[in-house]
Amino acid sequence: MTAATLTLSPSAAARVAAIAQKQGKPAILRLSVEGGGCSGFQYQFGLDETPLDDDMVAETDGVKLVVDPMSLELVAGCTVDFIESLGGAAFRVENPNATAGCGCGSSFAV
Repeated sequence: MTAATLTLSPSAAARVAAIAQKQGKPAILRLSVEGGGCSGFQYQFGLDETPLDDDMVAETDGVKLVVDPMSLELVAGCTVDFIESLGGAAFRVENPNATAGCGCGSSFAV
């Protein structure tokens, strides 16, 4: 798979950069998938220190999005965005592999 299979939107990159700067960490966002949530799988986000050798890496405006090989099977082709609305602010994954999702958007089924 190539880095083109993952996309980090400019708004998500800006938000990650701001959070990383505030915490004094590198601007590296790790997306992983774990079992659980209302629909079977759930997304997990966190800042990371460095990509691992087998991670898929996508970069936008100097910010890296990293995904491990197991999670990549479930999120290949996805776009990670950051949305701000009256209801709050959150990272959102637009996942073409998901066949169903929950109302809050934090879990999905394939």
